[in-house]
Amino acid sequence: MMQAADLPDTLSVFPLPGALLLPRSRLPLHIFEPRYLQMLEDALKTPERLIGMIQPSPLPGRPAALHSIGCAGRVTQFSETEDGRYMVTLTGMSRFRILNEVEGFTPYRRCAVSWDGFGRDLGHEEHDPGFDRARFLNLLGRFFSARQLNADWDTLKEAEDELLINSLSMLLDFTPEDKQALLEAPSLETRRETLVTLIEFAMRGGSNEETIQ
Repeated sequence: MMQAADLPDTLSVFPLPGALLLPRSRLPLHIFEPRYLQMLEDALKTPERLIGMIQPSPLPGRPAALHSIGCAGRVTQFSETEDGRYMVTLTGMSRFRILNEVEGFTPYRRCAVSWDGFGRDLGHEEHDPGFDRARFLNLLGRFFSARQLNADWDTLKEAEDELLINSLSMLLDFTPEDKQALLEAPSLETRRETLVTLIEFAMRGGSNEETIQ
């Protein structure tokens, strides 16, 4: 298991709208842009093999701005295609906070980061004592039906709390700002509450009508 002392002060970052990585979760990536191929090659040369996933946050006059919080993933699987692209799996290690962007000669972006406040990310799997799984799955079933989505319900019923909540947070089609809210949730319980709110909001068609029971 990676320790806090193993986390670097400077991190390569991959701004990708809508791509959410959470601690102890896995994110598949298809890397083909030359600058990110270089980033991957450089990451594989380090003991940590870390890449920071971050949401862009374009601001007026600052089209390249980033959100302040992202999640670092360790390259745990990769394969190269015949035409030089990579299929990569990142396993989420810890969230981080950007302190400032580091100027340099790499074609990709690098940031000085702080890991303070995210100590639980490197710990054991989280649990959600207040999780009403039956009610949640009922809501999810109505959401999937409305969106004409299929699911392996046996797997969803048996999945551990963290795996279920984090996987849905990563996979469901929410806006980048919504994904950021899920990332920044301080605990699994608050992430589950945020996820439920987003699902209910989507089922109301984005209106502010009464919450679905």
